[in-house]
Amino acid sequence: MKKSANTSQKIVIKIGASLLTGGQTAIVPENLERLVRLIAGCYGDGRKVILVTSGAVASGLAVLGFKKRPTVLAELQAAAAAGQNILMQAYASEFAKHGLKCAQILVTREDFHDRQRYLNARSTINTLLHHGVIPVINENDAISTEEIKFGDNDTLSARVAAAVEADGLLILSDIDGLFGSFDAKSGTGKDLLTEVAAITPDIERLACGTDKIGCVGGMSTKIAAARIATNAGVPVLLANGLKSFLKIAFSSSQGHDGTLFSVGACIGSKKHWIGFEAEVKGRIVVDDGAKTALITGGRSLLAPGVKGVEGDFRAGHVVDICDIKGLCFARGKVNFSSSELNEVKQKKAKKEVVHRDDLAILD
Repeated sequence: MKKSANTSQKIVIKIGASLLTGGQTAIVPENLERLVRLIAGCYGDGRKVILVTSGAVASGLAVLGFKKRPTVLAELQAAAAAGQNILMQAYASEFAKHGLKCAQILVTREDFHDRQRYLNARSTINTLLHHGVIPVINENDAISTEEIKFGDNDTLSARVAAAVEADGLLILSDIDGLFGSFDAKSGTGKDLLTEVAAITPDIERLACGTDKIGCVGGMSTKIAAARIATNAGVPVLLANGLKSFLKIAFSSSQGHDGTLFSVGACIGSKKHWIGFEAEVKGRIVVDDGAKTALITGGRSLLAPGVKGVEGDFRAGHVVDICDIKGLCFARGKVNFSSSELNEVKQKKAKKEVVHRDDLAILD
């Protein structure tokens, strides 16, 4: 089939628990059928789809007899363990009706912190796509303590989109997009923003939370996810997954539903990993001259600009780079351990501490 000019070849679709369960404690079959039809339609248009789904905890609540989302961590993890199998069986059954196959990938934040595991995950996802299989990704809630506070997998979907260098990220919610004003009590919004060119403090203030059984996060996590993805060069469309027909496009010149977060200045895949994924092991404080050289001059960080070293790190670790006021404006992979760097700094040698190719400037 000839691909449409409006088609992005590789897209990530994120489905939240509220879409699957209607805010209750079990998957609503009609909701799942509609969402799988949408994904099948994307395949029919020539797109390759990676699915990031929530719903494991919500699917497991009824199994354990919970009528509302528990707050005890062990109970949340037990619900996730019980619900993940239910969730995957439901997806596999629905995809089969459209002649599609799917495969489960469970990840933790540590899989994104470690560079080799990060690359392995990307390779597995791309291999599945090559063989016509839909990767269905969820965080391993049953063992990951940090994820259950994460925000309904919004951030995970952005990280996946950045890792695979997707052509677009579609975040499906139960509202039409980002509104200029929103009444949380009535659940209604006014003045839909069709495009957001930059995520400013004013845009962040428009965020509002959710309060539904089985769900975490809200608009604030979606905006945070959009920031991560767009910084990596991936446009983000936030749209209503309850609609029976959805116009999906990742360019302002094409018609689309929802709110499109456009790509501005972006960094490469390696620098994105350094800036957003790698575990930070320490901190380097630099003077104003070094800060200017890094931000505006595109220079490497040299030892004479280093004023302080904090933490215990090794060569190859990622550290925060901060100014003398304590503002962290960059992250980089260091060429020296913390003890070695202290020695180099005292000798005032013009050694390269962080190469510019291993440096990510933060917003």
